[in-house]
Formats: sequence, structure tokens, C-alpha cells
Amino acid sequence: MTPTRAGFTLVEMLVVLAILALVMAVMPPLLAGSQGRAELDAAARELAAALRETRSLAIRDGRSASFTLDAAHRFRAGGGQARSLPPSLGLALAAGDEAHAAPSGAIRFFADGSSTGGRLTLLSGERRTDVTVDWLTGRVALDPAER
Repeated sequence: MTPTRAGFTLVEMLVVLAILALVMAVMPPLLAGSQGRAELDAAARELAAALRETRSLAIRDGRSASFTLDAAHRFRAGGGQARSLPPSLGLALAAGDEAHAAPSGAIRFFADGSSTGGRLTLLSGERRTDVTVDWLTGRVALDPAER
């Protein structure tokens, strides 16, 4: 009976290190793309929540309430505190019939839940997400769209 030695050979260790080096070289570009996508998705969900909050305030208080957005990527739901979006995102607002070249404007919600309607478009690289508000029902919807 011959004794067996525990451990790995030098060749086995070099193969494992080469595979790890290859994986490490491939991963950073993949992770960078997912960070932009995650930032875009989080911003779109935050805007949709703020729009829904504004609609709820209008219905609860029985009077109109506005969601406002300015060129510095700050938005305000109803009369609440201003919140900011990441400056790395591209932003466009089409409120009612007027599209703004600068990302600024307002979407107004009425006591019956309806609104002036509009669409917020968020851009991150080649990715795009639209947050739309139906003028008749005030329904807020997220629509991710690849360009």
C-alpha cells in the first residue's frame, strides 16, 4: 500500500489561478452595465411612487395637487419636500400637450383622480424607461424600453 499525499500540484494551482484571472478580467464591464441599469430602475420607481403619492394627496384632500420637476433633477410630490435624481441620468418631461426641452414642468392631479397627463423619460446610456401618467384615470405606469 503506497501512502497518498494530500494537497494540490503546482500545475493544478496555476490552472485555478488562470481561471480566476480570466473571470476577474471579464466581470468589471458586466458589473458596470448592471449598476447603470439598477440606478435607472430605482429612479423610475421613485418617480412613479412620487406621482402616485401626488395623486393620492389630491384625492384625499379633495383638491388638485402638482408633481413638479426642475432642470436640476429635483422633483416634488404635492407640497412635499424636494427630492433629487442622480445627475448621471438623462431626463425629459412631456406634460400634457407641451414637451419641455429642459427637463422641467408639472403634472397636475385633480380631486377625482384624473390628471393633466404626461410622460417622464429617463435615459442611462442605451437604456430608457418611460413613466407615463394617463390623463383620464391618473394611472401611473412604468414602461422600460430598449433603444
